[in-house]
Amino acid sequence: MNWQQLISNKRLGQEHRHPERHDDRTEFKRDYDRLIFSAPFRRLQNKTQVFPLPGSVFVHNRLTHSLEVASVGMSLGNDVARLLTQRHQELKDTLFDEIGQIVATACLAHDMGNPPFGHSGEKAIQTFFTEGPGSDLQRLVGHEFWDDITHFEGNANAFRLLTHQFEGRRVGGIVMTYSTLGSIVKYPFSSSAASKKGKFGFFYSEKEMYQRIADEMGIFCISQPGEPLRYVRHPLVYLVEAADDICYEIMDLEDAHKLKLLSYDEIAGLLLGFFDETARNHILQRIGDEGLTDDNEKVVYLRACVIGKLENECVKVFVEHEQEILAGMFTGSLIDHIAPLQAEAYQRCAKLSKQRIYRSKVVLDVELSGYKIMETLMLQMVEAIMHPERYYSQQLIGRVSSQYAINSPDLETRLMAVIDYISGMTDVYALDVYQKINGISLPIV
Repeated sequence: MNWQQLISNKRLGQEHRHPERHDDRTEFKRDYDRLIFSAPFRRLQNKTQVFPLPGSVFVHNRLTHSLEVASVGMSLGNDVARLLTQRHQELKDTLFDEIGQIVATACLAHDMGNPPFGHSGEKAIQTFFTEGPGSDLQRLVGHEFWDDITHFEGNANAFRLLTHQFEGRRVGGIVMTYSTLGSIVKYPFSSSAASKKGKFGFFYSEKEMYQRIADEMGIFCISQPGEPLRYVRHPLVYLVEAADDICYEIMDLEDAHKLKLLSYDEIAGLLLGFFDETARNHILQRIGDEGLTDDNEKVVYLRACVIGKLENECVKVFVEHEQEILAGMFTGSLIDHIAPLQAEAYQRCAKLSKQRIYRSKVVLDVELSGYKIMETLMLQMVEAIMHPERYYSQQLIGRVSSQYAINSPDLETRLMAVIDYISGMTDVYALDVYQKINGISLPIV
């Protein structure tokens, strides 16, 4: 792959249009602005990141997480652009200078396809078809479609959200550039080639869309004829992934401290572990010099130091392995290749997070509740589209926006419309619909 081809500001579906411009924004900045002002992005404010949506203590939701990931992604992209243009003079003053903006935009979009209640919501959709009443539908749909819905995945759903066409228009009205779309697809293969963790990058309905994007930018296919479709990653995916890895691991620790799941001494020990003795002493001296006495403020300072260090390490890895990345030969994530001191500290954070945060009672309670809510919504809505002649089915279908093809004569289209509708809900809205259709609450006028 080559950078000149990989960085394309053509817009999917508008390749031959040259709309009149009234400002000097680049096409990639337009992508960023379109996402910021879009309804799917706005809905992230009411989607769970890890902990329950905030009460008296504010913790991260999907929106604040995505904004922070975008900030780190911008730094990663800008630093990589600066270093690689020194190595490749021909890239200077080209679109390559804008990779910071491209990465930041892809970071904004990386969680947009996640259903309510995160991983628990994904599992509820998957298991409705693999373990629940939806398993009877396998004989009625194609095997590619069955692979898609039984492996339902937020990453693939984000790509669908930004590229899917219904009745000649894009759902949500978002039209993105090729490079932004390519940078979003973390797992560039179909559901038939999904990993053991069930990860894949695009649904069968968007397969040709991804192929078109890949061909335009010279992203090459590595599957053999007759095998499930699989591509190498667009190089900027590694920077988007690194920004996400850095933010969720470190920011979840800060939230855990706010919620008193972890003590200050535990957090400080973990975060200072990213630095050698000289750097640790310097950081502690700075904390004293700044007059920071509140433990929350100290954690914020330590967190900033760690994010800066990890950002630098990931930039270094990307630049050192540039040729492997362009050749599609790089394995793992950038975090997997950082220096041993930082890698060991990161693994300590990941291990403790799994034990003390992701398996904590408050998180498990949200997952259990979220799973039940999503399971019920799937059951009721699929039942409605399978039997639309019934009175209650008509009432449920009547609640669904006209942007979803819920009344299509094609079963696969109707099923995907149900998944689109439910996965697009916020946690709060999903709970509200669940309560209403179960007669637990009534609307207040």
